[in-house]
Amino acid sequence: MLTLFFVNNLPRKVGSSYEFDSEDAQHAIRVLRMSAGEVFMLSDGQGKWSKVKIFAVKKKSLEVEVIETGTQDPLDITFTVVQALPKGDRLKECIELLTEGGVDTIIPWSAQRSIGKAEKGVEKLQITAREASKQSRRFFIPNITDVANTSKVVDLIAQHDLVLVFHESATNKVSEIVTRKYYESQSVLIIIGPEGGITNEELELFKSAGAKVALMGRPILRSAHAGLAAMSAVNALIKVW
Repeated sequence: MLTLFFVNNLPRKVGSSYEFDSEDAQHAIRVLRMSAGEVFMLSDGQGKWSKVKIFAVKKKSLEVEVIETGTQDPLDITFTVVQALPKGDRLKECIELLTEGGVDTIIPWSAQRSIGKAEKGVEKLQITAREASKQSRRFFIPNITDVANTSKVVDLIAQHDLVLVFHESATNKVSEIVTRKYYESQSVLIIIGPEGGITNEELELFKSAGAKVALMGRPILRSAHAGLAAMSAVNALIKVW
C-alpha cells in the first residue's frame, strides 16, 4: 500500500498542485528519500483522501499534484474500548495496538487497581493514535477521550448495543456470547481491566448496567495487549473481518 500522511488542509481538486510542508514532509524527504515521480496518500483523518504525485523536491517540502481523490465511508458499526490505565509506557503501546485493530474511540479508565496514570496527557496520546493510523494506513484517526472514572464507564454501557467485559472469572467464552443476534449491532463497547484485575465491585456494577462478562481464553494477556485480542475476536465473530 502507498505511504499515508495526514494534513489539515487536504487538497481535493484533481490536477491541482499542493505544497506538502509539514514535519511529515521532512520525514518523507530525509528518511524515506522520496523523489519526483513517487506517489503517496494524504488524508484529513476523517475519511477523505487524496492520491498525490511528487513533481518537485525542496529542502523542507514536497510539491505534489493531486491525481485522484475519494472518501472512505465509516463502517456501519463503531467500536469503543475502555482501557484501564496500565503502568509505564504501556498505555502508548495500547493506543498503538487498538488503533491498528480498528477501534474508533479509546477511553482511558482509572480503575480501582490501575497503577498507571495518563501523565503525558490526552494530547500526547492523540499524537500516538495519529502516528499509528499512518502506519496502519487508516483514513480515520481514532478519538482519545479524557480519563474516565468507573461511574462514567457505567453510564456508557446503556449507550451501546453490545458491551463486553473481559474477565478471567467468566463462565462463557466470547464466542458463546457474540452470536448471530449481535451481527446487526451498531455500537460495541469493550472494557479491559488493569494488570491487577477488575474488582468484584466494578464487575457487579458493569453487569448490573447490562454488560456481558466474557472469557477470552486460557492465557491471561497483559492489560495493554488484551484490547487488541478482544477487538480481533469481536470483529471476526460479527463478520466485520
